[in-house]
Amino acid sequence: MFHAIHHTARHIEGRVSLSSSKSISNRVLIIRALCGENFPIHRLSNALDTRLMDSLLQSDADVLDAGAAGTTFRFLTAWLSQQPGTRVLTGSERMKQRPVGPLVDALQALGADITYLTKAGYPPLQIGPPGPTRRDRLRIPADISSQYISALLMIAPTLPAGLTLELEGALVSRPYVEMTLALMQYFGVSHVWEADQIHIPAQAYRPRPFTVESDWSAASYYYAIAALAESAEIQLEGLFEDSLQGDAVLVNMMRVFGVETTFHEGGVMIRKLADVAPPAHFEQDFLACPDLAQTLAVVCGGLGVSAVFSGLETLRIKETDRINALQQELSKVGVHLHELPARMSKKSQRKYFLLDGKAEVSGLPSFDTYEDHRMAMAFAPLALQGEIRIKEPEVVEKSYPQFWEDLKSLGFTLTEALVD
Repeated sequence: MFHAIHHTARHIEGRVSLSSSKSISNRVLIIRALCGENFPIHRLSNALDTRLMDSLLQSDADVLDAGAAGTTFRFLTAWLSQQPGTRVLTGSERMKQRPVGPLVDALQALGADITYLTKAGYPPLQIGPPGPTRRDRLRIPADISSQYISALLMIAPTLPAGLTLELEGALVSRPYVEMTLALMQYFGVSHVWEADQIHIPAQAYRPRPFTVESDWSAASYYYAIAALAESAEIQLEGLFEDSLQGDAVLVNMMRVFGVETTFHEGGVMIRKLADVAPPAHFEQDFLACPDLAQTLAVVCGGLGVSAVFSGLETLRIKETDRINALQQELSKVGVHLHELPARMSKKSQRKYFLLDGKAEVSGLPSFDTYEDHRMAMAFAPLALQGEIRIKEPEVVEKSYPQFWEDLKSLGFTLTEALVD
């Protein structure tokens, strides 16, 4: 199945009620489960990952299948390690290729009973009831996935002596760790973060009602539409100016592409003024906001802006190898993403990527999505430059089920058909 997508208007105008943040929703669901007492969650995300998290937390099945949901798998690994009984936690074939070893090592050091059922370091896992807690201090690599850290932080206050985490290496996706701690604080859990150590004493979560804000990652696709349009005025509902989400840096990031943001009660208005020239060059470190990298790659390619990207370390272990996926799909419209020779000390292990070329959207290019929701949504704005095809469009269910309907509301024409 594919969507053929096109848009012929010179000006984009409309209003979109964005999907709620699944990152926030998934954390609040785990916290509610750890509370041991129900509380209302308003505007819970309808993303597949969140619906799956909610159902698995309530399931009494012996085998829990997290599918392709990485956050769900990692958060449930930590949560299950503190629950009675023995369960098996598994996932899709891609999930079985995504590492979970550092998290399992940390949980085992705390006394968790976790066994690898196939390949060491990877799902599926058999998770038994917790044994006696062995320690209250752990060292964990901080340069692989912030989800490991968030998973440990959320169970930390429920441990007999709390937990001190010592972070080794450069912390990737720091805003997601900050989001986790801010949510924990909202529910009554205090912490101290000094240098590379986060200390959380033993304490109880306090249940209270919560409202989930809209998803800044989802907003990025409309910023991309505005950037690629000749002019635009798009109202995005449910976004907070004082956001918990690291992807809110989008506001400043997109200003250089002529997209201005005005906050008001209920959301934001984004505007692209006609005749705004794109920058000659763009450079961005995505270490703190990796989910924006695909969107910005398509924006730069669509506008013909040369760019240097760094901080893409975690993109190799997402739903797909996102760097390879970007290289393959951008090349279909004449845009290239190359890894540059090391510009810094080899000890830094920093990698830089050069994006060059201007997209030539002709001949109905067909973009593969690699079972990755963000590939589908990031490439969709190129329909402003000519008719395109997006294969397996249903992948957007993972985070933003109504994405295609929202595109239609902005005047995009979508035709669904079987893949040739």
